[in-house]
Amino acid sequence: MIEARAFWLAAPGRGEIRSAAIAAPGPGEVLVRTSVSAVSRGTEALVFQGRVPPSQFRAMRCPFQEGEFPAPVKYGYAAVGMVEAGPRELQGRRVFCLHPHQDRFVVPAHAVHPVPDGMPDARAALAANMETALNGVWDGMPLPGDRIAIVGAGVIGCLTASLAAKLPGAAVTLIDIAESRAELARALNCSFAVPAEAPGDNDLVVHASGTAAGLATALRLAGFEATVLEMSWYGEGAVAAPLGEDFHVRRLTLRSSQVGAVAAARRARWSRERRLALALELLADPVYDRLITGASAFTEAPHLLARLATAPNGALCHILRYP
Repeated sequence: MIEARAFWLAAPGRGEIRSAAIAAPGPGEVLVRTSVSAVSRGTEALVFQGRVPPSQFRAMRCPFQEGEFPAPVKYGYAAVGMVEAGPRELQGRRVFCLHPHQDRFVVPAHAVHPVPDGMPDARAALAANMETALNGVWDGMPLPGDRIAIVGAGVIGCLTASLAAKLPGAAVTLIDIAESRAELARALNCSFAVPAEAPGDNDLVVHASGTAAGLATALRLAGFEATVLEMSWYGEGAVAAPLGEDFHVRRLTLRSSQVGAVAAARRARWSRERRLALALELLADPVYDRLITGASAFTEAPHLLARLATAPNGALCHILRYP
């Protein structure tokens, strides 16, 4: 048996580090020693606060989760580490795995994805977020030359904007209430605007702010017969969507995007594994290091999650580092 430590949500609003013995890897399995894991701020804040609605308990389960919502539960899905034991071709390789925050773990070999050589561990930990952004672009189906607005310059909004900006001739505006995000937007090859000054008549608007005000802004900025893609998840919260005035006259489409299923337009040929492998490749650009805005020791996770859930203070991605 192998001694491991993991972060658990013991009760809504209270986390703790727990020790457990895990079995040594068997045939077709790998033992991974974690180097970093990323806190997915929006979703994990809702989980930490116990705000996953009962109707979504099954849908919101992450790979290798233990326990049940609302608590106690071991949750998280962005770990990078080194394979210490397993198939020869993976031994000594750095890998990404959709796994809760834990210092050592054993999973099937097919559940880990090699990290490209030269990519920092912290940037590789963004793979789950990049996968969400990639799926959002597939769901939104922007085309070259489109005017695209991204409302909410958090990690998902920034990653989605960066992918959209790679379309030939696309004009992408990243929109946020924090003017300090302007420099980041420029680094991602996007324009920047605060909501009151954002350009309208967009072909596609992506909402990723997680607020009702942001959704209202997204609907306002959409052009005739445009699509508003909702990438925020509100947990058990009810959100007012302003569907009066000229919503119908403009014939808008409001649709959701969620990473749990591959976008319909790609599902016939793309597996989740292929999509995640592409997400890791897309992180090759060092510009994404700008999305890492903080790091803490793994042992600080209980206090960190409590702070991020109640007072994020403009943080983007926060990394946990393991000894």
